[in-house]
Amino acid sequence: MVQMLSAALTVQRRQVLITAALCVLSCGHVRSSEAGDILASGAGVELVFDGGAVLTEGVAAGHDGLMYFSDITFSHQTTDENGVFEAGHIWKYDPQSGKTTIFRSPSGMSNGLKFDADGNLLAAEGADFGGRRITRTDMKTGKSYVIAGLYEGRPFNSCNDITIDEKGRIYFSDPRYLGHEPIDQPVMAVYRIDPDGTIDRIITDAGKPNGVCVAPDQKTLYVVSNDNGNSGIGRIPEDSPAHKGRMALLAYDLDAGGTAKFRSVLVDYAPQDGPDGLVVDAEGNLYVAVRDETRPGIVVYSPAGEELEYIETELPTNVGFGRGSESRTLYITAGKSLFRVRLQKEGYQLPLR
Repeated sequence: MVQMLSAALTVQRRQVLITAALCVLSCGHVRSSEAGDILASGAGVELVFDGGAVLTEGVAAGHDGLMYFSDITFSHQTTDENGVFEAGHIWKYDPQSGKTTIFRSPSGMSNGLKFDADGNLLAAEGADFGGRRITRTDMKTGKSYVIAGLYEGRPFNSCNDITIDEKGRIYFSDPRYLGHEPIDQPVMAVYRIDPDGTIDRIITDAGKPNGVCVAPDQKTLYVVSNDNGNSGIGRIPEDSPAHKGRMALLAYDLDAGGTAKFRSVLVDYAPQDGPDGLVVDAEGNLYVAVRDETRPGIVVYSPAGEELEYIETELPTNVGFGRGSESRTLYITAGKSLFRVRLQKEGYQLPLR
């Protein structure tokens, strides 16, 4: 999650971005690589939801064929004259009917969402009156469980994004971009939750970790660093300078025991802003939501960091592949909306249990 740019956009500027995005939709305009093997023939970005969200995030495919995504309702943006503000929501979109409805509210200010191999919904709940924890919802009973609430007896900073390996281990990032709550952890890190409930802090050298993703071969953990230079989105005036840190897509070697060791910087985006969320296809290519204002969109990279495709959008937050008949459809959260684009590539999903 990198909410600062969306939160700071003026109404006028957002209208410009929406107009540009709608031009992409109506014209089917997508900049593509010479190889031409990523996008489906004639594919363009389609708007499928624009119905009252504040900031969409964390789109993920449920085992029921629906697409679930977070709606981060910044308290500083949604507070009314009586001091009441929205408490965060999770929406669900039905590709068959085209209808979008609220799945759960309040959401704990959920950000990244993922479904495990059993079809349960995992949510990274952030700060700003959120849960600051990882929860798992049993989609059959509707009951939710806290599977990571504290580390060394203290709350997390602001759980952000989630990825799961084929052994059922859960990896999540814990930066802080906004919220009035104390920052309780001494470092912004990536953690691992083992099937027995053990929690380990495994990455402390990623800068300000955001998006996380395990490669299909289970040997690489990709981590986005998006260090915006502050932890007070909406509280820092637009004209106040901030010293930004690392803006990069990083690769870590992931061993059989779930330990991660830094390998390389795949892409360095400085001096522009870096990415947010990311996913991979079945071949291991990365689909990265890049928030560079000079070139916003989804950039597709090979596992070595070579750019294969660029799909122009408004400032995106996250991406997720559909399932079943939608497995070659990439869903994109950006601004207040949900988009999709048809691909030739099959999305990677955890094998079902």
